[in-house]
Amino acid sequence: MDAAFTEEQDEYRRSLRALLRAQRQPDGPGAAAPATHGSGAVARASRGFDEDLWRLLARRHGLPGCPPPAGRDGAARDGAARDPVTPLLACEEAGRVLLPSPLLPTAVLAAPLIRALGSEAQRTELLPALAAGELTGALAVPGARLATALALTGPHTGEWAGGGRTGGIQARPEGHGGWRLYGEADQVLHGEGADVLVVAARAGAYARGRTLLFLVRAGAPGLRQTPSAALDETRPQARLELRDVPAALLGEDADGTAVPAALATVGAQAAVALAAEAVGAADALLTRTAAECFGRSGGGSPDIRQRLADLYAAVRAARATAYGAARAPGNGDGAPGEGVLALALALEALRTVAGEALQLHSGSSGEREAQHYMRRAVGDELLFGPAHRLRAHAAGLSGLFAECRTGEAVPA
Repeated sequence: MDAAFTEEQDEYRRSLRALLRAQRQPDGPGAAAPATHGSGAVARASRGFDEDLWRLLARRHGLPGCPPPAGRDGAARDGAARDPVTPLLACEEAGRVLLPSPLLPTAVLAAPLIRALGSEAQRTELLPALAAGELTGALAVPGARLATALALTGPHTGEWAGGGRTGGIQARPEGHGGWRLYGEADQVLHGEGADVLVVAARAGAYARGRTLLFLVRAGAPGLRQTPSAALDETRPQARLELRDVPAALLGEDADGTAVPAALATVGAQAAVALAAEAVGAADALLTRTAAECFGRSGGGSPDIRQRLADLYAAVRAARATAYGAARAPGNGDGAPGEGVLALALALEALRTVAGEALQLHSGSSGEREAQHYMRRAVGDELLFGPAHRLRAHAAGLSGLFAECRTGEAVPA
């Protein structure tokens, strides 16, 4: 048992790892295996993930409920109460096999926003179904600005949602509290098959505009969800076109005063979850690379051993930072600095491990597998980074830049 985790957490991790290994295809990570349960579904469902496996993960391991649901008073609701570490174990194990699943868009992005801002009726209708794996969700922001919307790479402003100008997604009210949306959004994770879309849109004229979040159901009149090219096929993306689409305001605050803080809080939590996924991917690839190198060269040359040792240290540091951020007081209330730094370190570690693995596996059977992990590393940096901007923003959130400007001593 790992001393950093409880016996229950280690058992949860072992059980989940065994299930995901059983579903893994011989042609590499990220390829959903044919279902071995239920009706025996095809290898890859049209929605980009194995729906039977997703429902099994919901029933047996509670994956759609990660991170653990909490009410506005902080009490657990709509799912089992869990410590902040157990959901990260689920993300790490999903990352190890590059699991194609709606875990990130549903459990890490859409559901927490519904939980934080939704009305009682909206939460009651949607959260149990999302937690049970019966519905999937996605967050749609215009202009391919997901990292900006979640305040991962810089201060949060509303300009990314259209700013009242041409472009983005615009919202206009109609009678009886309804709204209509018009615009486009690119790079919507799992957006083609999502059942519930949380859409960011700009309402009001330029001088008094504000960013609001809306709920749109799949199949709504005027909504078009089409797949788009993605570097990492395990994170399918879609383009949304909204032409006078009926939508419901998420919550009851038409002024949108709580939206920036809610997005930043979800961004902080998403950063930690993404970091855990990247750490899992890096650790799995490093383990297989080391096994092949030692098996091929009878223990490995000194140069290879040193390179592998450096990679091991980088992965361990990223992993400790991710779990430290999860355990940090106030992380669930939106203290994003630790999470953003953890994400930067994890993405750097995964990219470095993947790059070394491609060299060490060159010409061997592991080269194709290493390519899958490199696509995940680069794809995540395109969506949520790059790592150097995450680092700079984390430093700014910690007050490091302010201390340097004022001439105060920076602690060693």
